Amino acid sequence: MENAALYIALAGLFGLFMAWGIGANDVANAMATSVGSKVLTVKQALLVAAIFEFTGAVLAGGEVTATVRKGIVDAGLFSEQPELLIFGMLAALLAAGTWLLIASQRGWPVSTTHSIVGAIVGFAVVAIGLDAVKWGKIASIAASWVISPVIAGVIAFALFNSVQWLILSRPDPLARARRFVPFYIFLAVFMISLVTALKGLKHVGLDLELTELLAISVTVSILVAVIGKVFINRIKVDPESDREFHFHSVERVFAVLMVVTACGMAFAHGSNDVANAIGPLAAVISVAQSGVVDQSAKLPLWVLMLGAGGIVFGLATLGYKVIATVGRRVTELTPTRGFAAELAAASTIVVASGTGVPISTTHTLVGAVLGVGLARGIAAIRLGVVGQIFLSWLVTLPVGAFLAIVFFLILRAIFG
Repeated sequence: MENAALYIALAGLFGLFMAWGIGANDVANAMATSVGSKVLTVKQALLVAAIFEFTGAVLAGGEVTATVRKGIVDAGLFSEQPELLIFGMLAALLAAGTWLLIASQRGWPVSTTHSIVGAIVGFAVVAIGLDAVKWGKIASIAASWVISPVIAGVIAFALFNSVQWLILSRPDPLARARRFVPFYIFLAVFMISLVTALKGLKHVGLDLELTELLAISVTVSILVAVIGKVFINRIKVDPESDREFHFHSVERVFAVLMVVTACGMAFAHGSNDVANAIGPLAAVISVAQSGVVDQSAKLPLWVLMLGAGGIVFGLATLGYKVIATVGRRVTELTPTRGFAAELAAASTIVVASGTGVPISTTHTLVGAVLGVGLARGIAAIRLGVVGQIFLSWLVTLPVGAFLAIVFFLILRAIFG
């Protein structure tokens, strides 16, 4: 194809820009509860995100990438004019990246999934018409955006209530925290390692039986729980601080658990949201190299690496603004509350990634934070901040679509 190298270079550049936007906006969401509950500093959150976002993207990011690449638009309709698909995917990356830059600078936690899906729909309707969009798939994705925060909110509500019942409402909360927190650690690690084993190991060429995968997941979970138990046993009681705040030592035990759930949240986020940057990028590379719209093109590993690297860079440069909104302004977070929100959100996201549904990490995490807030009563939630967040969600789809149409028409005028 003529200009193939230029298209691939532009796709790499725009994909990196989009991944940077995901890091600045969405990863900040993933880390916000850990920073908001003061378990991790911003620098420590960056380190955790760098390691686990990267591994999540590379090991478990392939399923959702397939949906973003070929599940939203009927690529077969572009077979006569494959260049139109290239212009459209480039426009979608540029549009979503631009909106994320605007939102991140204002500290709005918007959905990168909304942004890219809206952008892909926008260009497809202008390029081919309403028939080009797989509306059934769009409906199922849109439904998941509503269902995922509700599920995460319910799980977070239940988890926090279980902590209240098992630990906080008892006469000896510290002793019970030392006893039960390793079980919560086991639960968090088991859920994430199982989905990674089921979905991620195929990407690196390991095809194991279900019993082997279960054995690996249980072993890893027990190992991490034992390490967690060692750290928990080392925590010294601080009588002075406990007099000021009855649960000070208990919260320090939960801080160990929060580190585990922060790693899980970063992994879950990388596995789901890297697709938003590299799904369109993979489509451009496939069409530019072959000149054919191929639905089953392989995903090059360097593309996953580019997406993961861009995400980490985005968090490092602009992520602190969204961290402040989600971690501090929606409701007051402590390690017990932050753990419930993170584990609930990570569980929901990882299961969605395993089934290939691109859900919104932002919606899921905010839903989980609201669930924890509601467990303490509606007065614990700052409704004004929540209203602002909901408004930014509503405008994301149409803004993404509008920007994609503008960029598509510009690219078509330049190259077409």
